[in-house]
Amino acid sequence: MPEVRKLAAILVADVVGYSRLARADEEGTLANLRALWSDLLDPAIAARRGRVVKRTGDGAIAAFQSVVDAVRSAVEIQAAMAGRNEGAVDDRSMLLRIGVHLGDVMEEADGDLMGDGVNVAARLEGVAAPGGICLSEDAWRQVKGRLELSAEDLGPVELKNIPEPIRVFSVAAGAPSHARAAAPAQAEAPRLSIVVLPFLNLGGGAEQDYFADGITESLTSDLSRIPGAFVIARNTAFTYKGKAVDVKQIGRDLNVRYVLEGSVQRGGNRVRVSVQLIDAETRSHLWGERFDKPLADLFDMQDEIVSRLANRLGQELADAEARRAEGAANPDSMDHYFLGLGLYHRNGAEFLHQARKHFDRALELDPDNADALVRRAWVEVTFVVAWLPEDRVERLNLAEADLRKALRLKAGSADAHAALGVLLMNSGRAGLGVVECERALALDRNLATAHAWIGMGKYYSGRPEETEGHILQALRISPRDAYASAWMVFAAFAKFGEGKDEEAAQWASRSIDASPDFMTSHFVLAAALVGLGRMTEAREAVRAGLNLNPTFTIARYRASPSSDNPRYLAALTRILDALRKAGVPEG
Repeated sequence: MPEVRKLAAILVADVVGYSRLARADEEGTLANLRALWSDLLDPAIAARRGRVVKRTGDGAIAAFQSVVDAVRSAVEIQAAMAGRNEGAVDDRSMLLRIGVHLGDVMEEADGDLMGDGVNVAARLEGVAAPGGICLSEDAWRQVKGRLELSAEDLGPVELKNIPEPIRVFSVAAGAPSHARAAAPAQAEAPRLSIVVLPFLNLGGGAEQDYFADGITESLTSDLSRIPGAFVIARNTAFTYKGKAVDVKQIGRDLNVRYVLEGSVQRGGNRVRVSVQLIDAETRSHLWGERFDKPLADLFDMQDEIVSRLANRLGQELADAEARRAEGAANPDSMDHYFLGLGLYHRNGAEFLHQARKHFDRALELDPDNADALVRRAWVEVTFVVAWLPEDRVERLNLAEADLRKALRLKAGSADAHAALGVLLMNSGRAGLGVVECERALALDRNLATAHAWIGMGKYYSGRPEETEGHILQALRISPRDAYASAWMVFAAFAKFGEGKDEEAAQWASRSIDASPDFMTSHFVLAAALVGLGRMTEAREAVRAGLNLNPTFTIARYRASPSSDNPRYLAALTRILDALRKAGVPEG
């Protein structure tokens, strides 16, 4: 593969005085360094969607797609280092210097990065104080006003082997961003940028106030897990608590596109939580939701409300970005990604075809767009799950290649792990698929799709009695999801596998009520009705399914077993026999 030139945020970290430490205690220092990488640096970089490019003895070079992520990672690393060094003897403390730069790099075939972008970041690391962080002016421009940083402008600094002086900022966490010198002009607000304003407590007591603050904090944390999202930190958001606000001014002050407002109100034995998503530029209301629930322990309710909101907001923000992209004069890679994502969410073969074209275009413009790689793979997997293509093996192979590359670029992508899990489940590797979906949930607890597919994986693995609980959890998090009807069918399959045909028919009917055009639910309903002896209704259900997908046959279904588990295979045989009796063609 030829070298690829691209723009990247580069973080370089190095241990201060490693040689001195090693001379004093070589084995202990080496063990400490290894623990530092495995316990702190590697996880911190991966958590912010970074990639360790290479180790450099007692240091490392990491690459990020976002400067904000790189600087957040640097701040978190230095804060954790301070905690590790508490109580240590001064001459035995292990300190880091970190430099961050946004610059042009060349990526080699083996993933290594070369070029001025790396060189400048390495020289910035050398300028930083022990335990400190230095940013180039290009990097500072991207984070000023977006992260809670104080900064000291060191002015133009001559760096070794760098032709021109570089303006350097020494930063620290904990206070609103400012610098002694005049700041550069504000850049356009980033995509998926949002602030969650403190939820209002409408007439409640102190306990309800804590509840409102808890929703704000938890939602801020959960939204930061959305791929590509830029979420204003909790401390900055809370400076607006109790103040009359103008969302347009907040958008300008914080350089965000979206503002989320909410309120909590207690009335009698019920609690109402209301939220609204607002476009900060136009002040237009994009989406609203209201939870009106019986009063229970407020803090038991908090988790459910936050999970639902975070899940729904991820889709609403993506749809809003898709609408913005429609008006772009010269759509870039991410514009095409969001256009494709908006179509993917609409559910249906024609929309999947259109979505794939946008993901293809996104990857033509940026072959390393990890999010587009993941969603293109989802398109192929979705086609296969619906028994639509003849070339299912080829499609699954292409999708797996996209997902493996995406995970190399973005190891912490919950969406990539979930997609890989679904792919594995539908290519005879159900156990591995469940593991991948569990990894996805460890990265994003609100990923309802992963919950649902773990349930289906349990069915494939011969444990259908465990499926329903996972489906109910997915529906609790995202009750109006575009794919909720598919999850209900998973429960129907499992109930059929348990021999509970009445419950299988109920879940299949519920799926049809949610989405009449989802053909699989009609076929599962038909199989359950055959088991109940209701043949006329079963044949009607098959006709409805074949109207939606005339290419569906017994042979096509039989050609794609997802497991060799005997219990699953017995259920599969029973389904095929039932569908045959109900009139599905043999093929």
